[in-house]
Amino acid sequence: MAQPRILSRDALDEALDALSRLDPRMAALRAQSPEPPLRALSADLAGLVWLINSQLISVAAARAIHGRVEAALGTVDLASLGAAPDELFLDAGMSRGKLKTVRALTAAVEAGLDIAGLDALEEAEARAALTAVPGIGPWTADVFLLFAHGRPDAFPAGDVAVQQALKEALGLDARPDRAAAERIAERWRPLRGVAAQLLWAYYLRNRGGRDAAPAPARTLPNSPATLETL
Repeated sequence: MAQPRILSRDALDEALDALSRLDPRMAALRAQSPEPPLRALSADLAGLVWLINSQLISVAAARAIHGRVEAALGTVDLASLGAAPDELFLDAGMSRGKLKTVRALTAAVEAGLDIAGLDALEEAEARAALTAVPGIGPWTADVFLLFAHGRPDAFPAGDVAVQQALKEALGLDARPDRAAAERIAERWRPLRGVAAQLLWAYYLRNRGGRDAAPAPARTLPNSPATLETL
């Protein structure tokens, strides 16, 4: 049975309640953590460019770079991205590797990738369509599905903040890698993405308020992602 999409505060609260019933450890974690805010990414080309720009750099750096790109382009869409010279992105601080991924993404859209249509696909199909684009790895796909579509089971196992929160919350000897994080999260199906949101909140608490979640809260300025393991 498909789970309701997490697209409202009520839906997120209900999903957190269900997760807490599913695993007492998550109930205890929720009691220790600030409530995860409702976060959202635009479910379009601009949202994916946001995530690409946010890979592997600090939140502050990502905000600055993406802000310069947006200011230079005006609107982040297929036409503006296609018309912009490489120098615009490089001058804004975007790396050549990320620029290559943006170019691959725009080429995929021009070749028929329907980003809006991904919302109607099964999660595995949508994820496969995204990771088929050179430079878009599992983390970017999972974060997009989680926050752009509100898919409650999309779990970015490669996210360092999620991994570190798992280590601290579960008392593990070492930070789990992606495969280990996926094994741990199996217990939380079909709410693994909701668990990730709770883990980001726990990480935030333990870092004195430094947010590491890879999508902006609806009520906050844009807050890009921290890391992708490609």
